[in-house]
Amino acid sequence: MSTPDLDLALRLADTADAVTLPRFRAADLRVTRKPDRTPVTDADTAAEAALRAANGAERTDDTVLGEEEGGDVADTGRGWVLDPIDGTKNFSRGLPVWATLIGLTVDGTPAVGVVSAPALGRRWWGATGHGAWTTDSPGAPPRRIRVSAVADLADAYLSTTDFRSFTADSWTRLATAVWETRAFGDFWQYCLVAEGAVDVAVDAGASPWDLAALVPILAEAGGRLTSLAGADTFRGGDGIATNGVLHEQALKTLAS
Repeated sequence: MSTPDLDLALRLADTADAVTLPRFRAADLRVTRKPDRTPVTDADTAAEAALRAANGAERTDDTVLGEEEGGDVADTGRGWVLDPIDGTKNFSRGLPVWATLIGLTVDGTPAVGVVSAPALGRRWWGATGHGAWTTDSPGAPPRRIRVSAVADLADAYLSTTDFRSFTADSWTRLATAVWETRAFGDFWQYCLVAEGAVDVAVDAGASPWDLAALVPILAEAGGRLTSLAGADTFRGGDGIATNGVLHEQALKTLAS
């Protein structure tokens, strides 16, 4: 159930939670905008700094890519991919759906992933060969998670972050083909796929730090995450996750 790298990733999540949760709904929260007009808060930058410091103290030779301070995804060797707050818009508006994402890649392939959502009281994690797990509340025992067995797109539950990021035709085709649509958004929809509550999650725009930590969790839960072109990568600029059975159906519907 655990490895030294997963243990470290879980400790890093604790480090991030100790920074982010006290700043959530803080009256003096500082919010600015990046050049792409996405928001960034003082909690984002402080959490990434804390993660880099804690990680660097134990993994001095590993590379790091983070949303706020940059870096590179390692194609060879070991690299950490960090999103200090995924869902910053929610965080800045006082909505509890946000999380810290911590991924470890080995030779460019995600091998460890932790998603910590302290305002929801939830955490998800996975490591290659060690299963996918969650806790439903702080202090609750871990439970192993598994994707759904839904095999027909017409019976599927679909989620996205913002349907406006798609071309109208592609989103409409997929949304029309499924049973129900929701917009759980960001990390949460992918974690819900991993635990079998949602069957398809899709984003027309996603950065490596948005997806790297989710890959091992989904894979160990029996699911699949690719680009919208079907490539097995978290660096394609977009992402779709399914229970695996529905993957090709969903890709074909988007591309029709």
